[in-house]
Amino acid sequence: MTTDYAVQQLTSADLLLMRALLRTFGEVFGELDTYTGQSPDDVYLADLLASDCFVALVALHGNEVVGGLAAYELRKFELPRSEFYIYDLAVDESHRRRGIATALIEQLKQIAASRGGYVIFVQADTGPEDAAAIALYDKLGQRESVLHFDIPVSKPPNQ
Repeated sequence: MTTDYAVQQLTSADLLLMRALLRTFGEVFGELDTYTGQSPDDVYLADLLASDCFVALVALHGNEVVGGLAAYELRKFELPRSEFYIYDLAVDESHRRRGIATALIEQLKQIAASRGGYVIFVQADTGPEDAAAIALYDKLGQRESVLHFDIPVSKPPNQ
């Protein structure tokens, strides 16, 4: 990663950066309304950022958020350790291929190690839109063959 970028872990005081991260996710994933249309209020975001089960990292170019990562710590019950799940990871297209995603994951590895984590896992779609992500994850980790199922909690409205 070039020295033009810095990775920062967000705290409850970083609400503006968290909102910028939400916008970055929305723009990169082509789902701006999902990430910014009904954003949580400041109290919700501050509580989330202060919790010990959520990690938000941003990649900054100057004061601009150009990428980021959102992860959850999943504390295990069978052993005193944790798994970390990368829920979202994105880098603005104009800043890709500069080691930013790798730097975000490396920072999460340090956080996970300090909290007793033993593994970080991430999902990727198998379509061509995730080919670069899959190549990155192949470089950094071991591929697992799993199935993913979404089980609705309740029947969605209008169905």
